Amino acid sequence: MPNLGSIQSMMTSKRWMQYAALPLRLIVGYGFIAHGYAKLQKGPDAFAAILSATGVPAPHLISWVTILTELIGGAAVLLGALVAWVSLPMIVLLVVAIVTVHLPYGFSSIKLMRIVDGRAQFGPPGYECDLLYIACILALVLTGPSPFSFDGYLLRRSRRPLAERA
Repeated sequence: MPNLGSIQSMMTSKRWMQYAALPLRLIVGYGFIAHGYAKLQKGPDAFAAILSATGVPAPHLISWVTILTELIGGAAVLLGALVAWVSLPMIVLLVVAIVTVHLPYGFSSIKLMRIVDGRAQFGPPGYECDLLYIACILALVLTGPSPFSFDGYLLRRSRRPLAERA
């Protein structure tokens, strides 16, 4: 049976480290798509009303910008396509959410308020999850293209000799 040292050595080898970005891409991409899709399903006007109530200017425009950033940015991250480009609008969106919504509720995203009929009731979320998303996006940008990513495919293709690309 392998010991902990040999398992750790195997998992931190260059061969396995290149796959570290994959779970980050999957959760960040899916998370953004899920949030954008939920806003789209409820209707951009419903989200615009929320934005208007919080004092955001041009709430209908910002509603659509937010939804499209979440859907397009999420899909790009999920596929590993143009991650460096979509990361900036995604991070801006998260920072705006922190400042306009989550900051007054503190750091923690999980605030157990009470148990009702055996079910947990939670208070408003803090900015913890937004910071985790930002950290994951930055990690994806800093680590660069990885296997199973469109950006990685383009990088591998550009390194092949011209005669092999045809």
